[in-house]
Amino acid sequence: MKRSITATSRFPSIVRLLTASVALSTLLSACSEQDTPEQQAMVTPEPMEMTSTQSMPTANPDRNAYFGDLHVHTMYSFDAFIFGTTSSPDDAYEFAKGGTIVHPAGFDMKLDRPLDFYAVTDHAFYIGVLREMANPDSEISKHEIAEGMTTLGDAADRGRKFYEIFDFMQTDRAPEINDPEIRKSAWEDIKAAANRHYDPGNFTTFLAYEYTTSDRDQGNLHRNVIFRGDTAPELPFSRIDSQNPEDLWKWMDSNREQGFESLAVPHNSNGSNGSMFALVDWAGNPLDSAYSEQRMRNEPLVEITQVKGTSDTHPALSPNDEWSEFEIMKLRIASRLPSQPDGSYVRQALMNGVALQDQKGFNPFKFGVIGSSDTHNATYAGDEDNYWSKVGLRDSDGVLRGSVPLDEPRENGEAYADTYFNQWGAAGLAGVWAEENTRESIYDSFRRKETFGTSGPRMKVRFFAGYDLPELDDPALVSKAYAGGVTMGSDLLAESGESPEFIAWVARDALSAPLQRVQIIKGWVDDGQAQEEVIDIACSGGATVNPATNRCPDNGAKVNLSDCSISSNVGEPELMAKWRDPNFDPSQNAFYYVRALENPTCRWSTWDAIRAGVEPRPDMATTLQERVWSSPIWITPTN
Repeated sequence: MKRSITATSRFPSIVRLLTASVALSTLLSACSEQDTPEQQAMVTPEPMEMTSTQSMPTANPDRNAYFGDLHVHTMYSFDAFIFGTTSSPDDAYEFAKGGTIVHPAGFDMKLDRPLDFYAVTDHAFYIGVLREMANPDSEISKHEIAEGMTTLGDAADRGRKFYEIFDFMQTDRAPEINDPEIRKSAWEDIKAAANRHYDPGNFTTFLAYEYTTSDRDQGNLHRNVIFRGDTAPELPFSRIDSQNPEDLWKWMDSNREQGFESLAVPHNSNGSNGSMFALVDWAGNPLDSAYSEQRMRNEPLVEITQVKGTSDTHPALSPNDEWSEFEIMKLRIASRLPSQPDGSYVRQALMNGVALQDQKGFNPFKFGVIGSSDTHNATYAGDEDNYWSKVGLRDSDGVLRGSVPLDEPRENGEAYADTYFNQWGAAGLAGVWAEENTRESIYDSFRRKETFGTSGPRMKVRFFAGYDLPELDDPALVSKAYAGGVTMGSDLLAESGESPEFIAWVARDALSAPLQRVQIIKGWVDDGQAQEEVIDIACSGGATVNPATNRCPDNGAKVNLSDCSISSNVGEPELMAKWRDPNFDPSQNAFYYVRALENPTCRWSTWDAIRAGVEPRPDMATTLQERVWSSPIWITPTN
């Protein structure tokens, strides 16, 4: 049995790097544009395991890292079906376990490794209805708005029909196609599929769906609702019942009284036009403690990254964060209108939360974080080098998603498709620390917010805080850190006169790039004002953080854009640090979370261009730094 241990002889300082030093003599020299592809091939030393989901006993008190996707659409979602997805919930779960699904465009989609947990989250809004419209034997196929559904053509034709039906759904005639029997049938199949594929100890499924709504200015307010058990209400609550998310929470509270435990996960706050984390409720009233309690009771988590962009932070909100402009989608969902950053990003919400805690004694934004995909292909978004995008036939190749030039320029001379799909990203995944791979254990991880999100690679992050934490070379580090401190998602009571210690431990994905740096993101309240700071705490190559800038030096990692090969001897399989905040003030409300960055690699759009034999689109990023975010730890002042 493997245990969560660290080697002890290589860590002489308080900031200690876990490196595969025994493998350094085998690494090749740093690549340059002149190096051969063989020289530039990434060497992948096996990282020391923090935990192993394959070799652990059934229940591990030190907890295992599990990876999954809690945002998956199949043929029952009105938009996924019209975009060409005919894969069922059963197909989606088989895919997550290692099977193959055929993309609507005809190519195979298969994961490089199975996932540990998965949830089909089809839109409750007209669930199953469009699929039934395409059934010529159904009564609803005879409705005038269903004309053409049995003979859908190319991507453009499907896009036109989608908006025609969507516009009809907004009219007074919408009830004509809102058949409850169709919706019940689809929902029953979704629930049954989740229960059929649940394999405790090996693969966990969740009964789930998406509540799809928007605010009065058409900002995204979507949530995925995840149930803990094997039963759920007869029909899911949708925007047809109410567009007010507070009514969703009331429904969830009433279900809880009937034995249906669930939680909701807001997503794409980046496209909410400031509404997801507004400082007023749906009616425009200032937030109060009752709102805070109800929201936190029902929404302990938030999705920090997915296909439609990353919602950590924005350059306009974090101008001193050099890595803030990561996979930013600048538009509202399904729109060409810009999305207001203020009120739309997670870090600012966390900061506003501690400010409200400081000023009024409650915090409605005390979220843990996950990532997920929002795939509409019943699969996953795919990786940067094997990207499947999101909406079936509408974005199935580089030309359609705007990364490869059109065969002929448009009338205005523009060489690329007129689409916002080029702002999408190959993301993301949810990570949890749980005792075992079961619904109960993983769901309890959601509830206590011992969760993390990645932009795709399966990086693992541990994060602890406390006043009695073990040394990094302690073989029982994890169990002692749990016993003597708190982990991500928790509160730590400040002790007067003493600064707590933080332990951050990040392990790379062995199939992705090495790690470049580990950072702490700090938010706090000073004289009534929320502040933030980004602090590097561990650097690759054993480098030292510059105390004047709180930054690691550039490690020189390079990407060859002719074939996307990367430096072979730069970066770490693991980074670890024990850190104290030199500016800690026990009288301040604060939070801390970890962000760790890989070395640069090619973005999916660059891979598209290379395969098409063209230059990467000049107005798009050619590379990116994949990353992982932990949930925060909150500091509660002594006074």
